[in-house]
Amino acid sequence: MDFDLDEDQQVIQQAAGELAARFDDEYWADHDERHEFPWEFYNTFAEAGWLGISIPEEYGGGGKGILEAALLLEAIAASGAGMNGCSSMHLTIFGLNTIVKHGNEQQRKDILPRAADGSLHVCFGVTEPDAGTDTSRISTVARREGDTYVINGRKVWITKAGVSSKMVLIARTSPRDGTGKATKGMSLFLVDIESDHVELRPIPKLGRNAVASYEVVFDDLVVPASSRIGEEGEGFTYLLDGLNPERILLAHEALGIGRAAIARASRYAKDRVVFGRPIGQNQGIAFPLAEAVTRLDAAEVMARKAAWLYDSGKPSGRAANMAKWLCADAGFQAADAAVQTHGGMGYAREYHVERYFREARLLRLAPISQEMVLNYVSQHVLGLPKSY
Repeated sequence: MDFDLDEDQQVIQQAAGELAARFDDEYWADHDERHEFPWEFYNTFAEAGWLGISIPEEYGGGGKGILEAALLLEAIAASGAGMNGCSSMHLTIFGLNTIVKHGNEQQRKDILPRAADGSLHVCFGVTEPDAGTDTSRISTVARREGDTYVINGRKVWITKAGVSSKMVLIARTSPRDGTGKATKGMSLFLVDIESDHVELRPIPKLGRNAVASYEVVFDDLVVPASSRIGEEGEGFTYLLDGLNPERILLAHEALGIGRAAIARASRYAKDRVVFGRPIGQNQGIAFPLAEAVTRLDAAEVMARKAAWLYDSGKPSGRAANMAKWLCADAGFQAADAAVQTHGGMGYAREYHVERYFREARLLRLAPISQEMVLNYVSQHVLGLPKSY
């Protein structure tokens, strides 16, 4: 077993960290407070060629695997950028995998080079108000009319919809009850959302406010049949090609946030003197931080394994889900310990750990909740009856 990163992977990790370090905690706190997209950060990474790290080289990308992409995003999160930094770009990294694998050549040529150079923003439309994790119950409908589809419905928690011109959208093209299988009858589309027939409504939320989330309403949006990705009715199957990479990438982002929180807490514990000694000399402060970094290191092993399995073409569902669960839990525990280490000042914005705490909490909910991961493990690993 070889746990070493190769030379290219080490370069990616170091270069991404150095580039992200140009944007300090004050930059992220300011953009988060003003709900302003981090264009300077995004454009810097676009100009350096990082956005298309996993897009095939023939379409202007780097042609790297999910591990390299994960190292990139982990380094960004660990710089203090957290989810605000990662969310500005990770949809380009994993969300376009469906087009790489199932899109036609024209779609690849039209979309992938522009996504890789940062000039095209694409969002991902799956979640709905009344469907949530149960994608088979989506109610957004794409009705075929000759050489077009007419789309009606709603999506929620759509990251970057406000700065995107395209959306990878899943919609029903045949009724759920008539398909014989709940996940059949859904199709993927690549649609323009800069339209009078698409309404965007920002969702006020707890954190990661530099990158907004939206409710998106489709009202008789007409799209050409050529905008469909792959075969009609097979959209859910195509969607699966993005789910495991998504879990792996966000697991590494959780690790990065946890590392950032521990770094700040450790510095504070060394510098803060109470009763004539650094507070880090007290086991009540030191032990929670030591436990947190131990859990981060353990979770990292599973995250790296999941990435290796995916890149090797091996089944990765078990490891990807476990990695997401372990890393989200470890990252949140680290952020919580960092707040506690700072005492009352941990609640103050000037020390930034409250922002890490808010963003780390998100990863226990998204892209899949901790409870749904345990449902997966119960059913698919232990062979227990499905509970829902």
